[in-house]
Amino acid sequence: MNDLPAAKAAARRAASERRKVAHAGVPPGHAGLLCEVLAGHRGVVVSGYMPMRTEIDPLSAMAEAAAHGPVCVPVIQGAKCPLAFSRWEPGAMMKEGAFGAMIPVQQDFIAPEILIIPLLAFDAAGGRLGYGGGFYDRTLERLRANHPILAIGFAYEAQQADDLPLEPTDQPLDMIVTERRILDLGAH
Repeated sequence: MNDLPAAKAAARRAASERRKVAHAGVPPGHAGLLCEVLAGHRGVVVSGYMPMRTEIDPLSAMAEAAAHGPVCVPVIQGAKCPLAFSRWEPGAMMKEGAFGAMIPVQQDFIAPEILIIPLLAFDAAGGRLGYGGGFYDRTLERLRANHPILAIGFAYEAQQADDLPLEPTDQPLDMIVTERRILDLGAH
């Protein structure tokens, strides 16, 4: 009997609690290291995300990146589908999309080369535990088949975990940026 789904569900619950505590205790300015990383990639198409609930907020880094090149956000196209990415800029008119994620009212789809990815937990080897929909895994697999991609997990330091229950289809991160450090896994 395969208990991986149960292990993933338990890991998600524990990670969600750790993230909630970290979110409540982290002062403003937590995206400084993410800004530093993106500064080395000016002009490259960057995908960020509109933070929900207790996700660490990348908006200041996205706004800074938008001053130097295109920035986009993910748009869910349907269950078991890879994500599409619509151009975003600070002040853009937004509307609620699937699962409550905010997306631009005016859709202008572009392909990112750098993805800033939210998560529930990460490990030191670049493993990522997401929400269970597989959207980023399918998306990274598709994008990596076409051109080099830099997948950056953005998280609170407290979201690091050991022994994540991962599957062969779980796509690894190339870098993890927290409010305290940059973990470059050298895969890019």
